[in-house]
Amino acid sequence: MSSKREEESQEEITINELFDLNKHTARLLMDEPFFAALSRQIDKRPSTAIPTAGVRVNPDTARLEMLYNPMFMGSLPDEQKRGILLHEFYHLVFEHVSKRLPAEGMSERWNWCTDLSINGLLRRNLLPEFALYPGEGHFEHLPAGKSAEWYMANLTEEDMENIKKEAQKQQGQGNGKPNPNGQSMGSLDDHGEWGESGPDGDSSTETEIAKQRIKEALKKATEEAARGSSWGSVPAETRKQIMDSLKTTIDWKKALRYFVKTSQRSSKRSTIKRINRRYAYVHPGRRTERVANLLIAIDQSGSVSDSMLASFFSCLEDLAKIATFTILPFDTVAREDKLTVWKKGQAKVWERVSMGGTCFNAPTDFVNAHADEYDGLIILTDMEAPKPKPCAVKRMWGTDERGYSRPYFQTNELVLKIEGE
Repeated sequence: MSSKREEESQEEITINELFDLNKHTARLLMDEPFFAALSRQIDKRPSTAIPTAGVRVNPDTARLEMLYNPMFMGSLPDEQKRGILLHEFYHLVFEHVSKRLPAEGMSERWNWCTDLSINGLLRRNLLPEFALYPGEGHFEHLPAGKSAEWYMANLTEEDMENIKKEAQKQQGQGNGKPNPNGQSMGSLDDHGEWGESGPDGDSSTETEIAKQRIKEALKKATEEAARGSSWGSVPAETRKQIMDSLKTTIDWKKALRYFVKTSQRSSKRSTIKRINRRYAYVHPGRRTERVANLLIAIDQSGSVSDSMLASFFSCLEDLAKIATFTILPFDTVAREDKLTVWKKGQAKVWERVSMGGTCFNAPTDFVNAHADEYDGLIILTDMEAPKPKPCAVKRMWGTDERGYSRPYFQTNELVLKIEGE
């Protein structure tokens, strides 16, 4: 078994040496300023677990991530490498990753419809031959430029059978793409980690964090495109859709819960008693035991008003319903003498303990010195201070409307806009 794992590891290293997407992305997107700006906020990681490519929000890091099969990507001509990048990024633009799934769930039909909604915006030569394309072949009667929902309503049973037959024909001739791990036949890429829903049908915390991450990435890319007065090949209607999406808000409470959930992971183990959500009956499920061990640093500088402090404590009352955490007040220094534990289910009255300036290095230094004790750091602040040093644990920020829209510094870490009751 050990020898087999070593061989697989060596094989992946060899493949990665053949093609590293990170070395080519800037060149491929040279004429696409909007997508180039968006690309800089997306981690790109090679993986042989998928046959082509796919985008998701990484459940462990909460960062936007594009996985790609280096052997597949390396085999494509440059224009198709570029097309795959644009295709994946359009999945983020159209919120396919974070949108509630149709009533039938993650079906082949939904996979095909999301691809059709994107591919019609791209020149045909940018896509591999097997990619579904509206207005040609079996889909000559389907116009380009429609939403995935439109195609869901207008894709007939005959269309679906034609897709399956064509995919089977391509694969039978050996010129179709590989289809392991249940990737939908005829689909250009992997959609396996999209739009999970909660037990009551509401969007899950993972979906909320996806919405937050995508919204932040689109906002930064839009600002950069506007400064350069160029969106590249993005159609005018899609630009409007992007701008409208930036006006929407997310459920910050669910996003906060997601941060707590992902920060608390202390141990994982495989178990055949739990079904693997993505590869049912192929791989064992994962059982995770969590221990609440978060540090909440509350900015009590003079620029933070009493009403903002009250809002922060109201936020923590919600958080205390699901976890126990430690409170650390700070201004220019960390008030270790006021370090207190807020136990799960406990109620507390907010208080101000200082009125100095603001230094985000103060709570960061404290948690870095106690990194073995804490799994995550949440800083509640008005964002009115210089960017701090790197943090040894996962760090998140909570702020008000002004701090969210006009922060003193930019960060790739998660920033939540906390709205008062």
